[in-house]
Amino acid sequence: MNKVVASFYNSFLSEKVKEKSEVIIVYIAILSFILHLLLIGLVNLDFITVTDHSKLLSNPISAIYTPFSFILIYEVYLLLYYLPKSTSIYIGKQYEIISLIVIRRIFKDLSNLEVSLNWFSIKNDLLFTADLLAIVLLFFLIYVYYKLVKNSKIEKAEIMTPAISKFISLKKTIATCLVPVFLILSVYSLGHWLYESFFSFSKIVIDIKDINKIFFDDFFTILILVDVMLLLFSFLHSDKFNIVIRNSGFIISTILIKLSFSTEGIMNIVLIVTAVVFGVALLKIHNQFEKI
Repeated sequence: MNKVVASFYNSFLSEKVKEKSEVIIVYIAILSFILHLLLIGLVNLDFITVTDHSKLLSNPISAIYTPFSFILIYEVYLLLYYLPKSTSIYIGKQYEIISLIVIRRIFKDLSNLEVSLNWFSIKNDLLFTADLLAIVLLFFLIYVYYKLVKNSKIEKAEIMTPAISKFISLKKTIATCLVPVFLILSVYSLGHWLYESFFSFSKIVIDIKDINKIFFDDFFTILILVDVMLLLFSFLHSDKFNIVIRNSGFIISTILIKLSFSTEGIMNIVLIVTAVVFGVALLKIHNQFEKI
């Protein structure tokens, strides 16, 4: 069984595969950007007709949304890649993903801005401004988070005991199992969204699910379950209070990110920022706890 897991792990999550995946994603992102621009041009020239709710085909600026979607896919892959290597970096990748989702939303909303003197009285413009402020704050918080990770004694050097070795093997198994889940969920989410956006004529389509929630809502639900499992198995190699609190807090942080997908407007931003602030604060206290 270990040999099978090791074989699949090396086939999907090795350093060589990561580098190849990065190149492939970049080319796909560039190609998708060009194709999206081409589609928008065909729509504007009336060569093809789409339904009114297909806002992603109404403005060239919205084409930026597509390559960012593929960058997000690569970020999800990196999350799985770092899962067996470092719990802290694995959580950091979650923060990167939600930040990129906010940036992608900004690009989408740019095409719908109403530039006027009444900027602060228009709801969409206010939300756009809040997103801009949120992404600056998130960027700074993620910088602080990784600085804390770098300074963490546990991340710098950890004695490889048999218990820790088994725990790392378990994380490799979980990461390997998540790869097909990630692929199936991404293909299903993309296919379902394309069908509802361009081929379904039911009334439900008018209230189509926010495209920022597609895939990631379900994926973060899976991550919560994975985080809980990792917390329980972590007791096999360490029962230190600060590690238990840190890992438990990371689960709460992931849950807050998951909850953000079910909210809109300012509440969505508040939940996202709170999740990252909570994670940074816990890691800071954890590092201080390690010093004593």
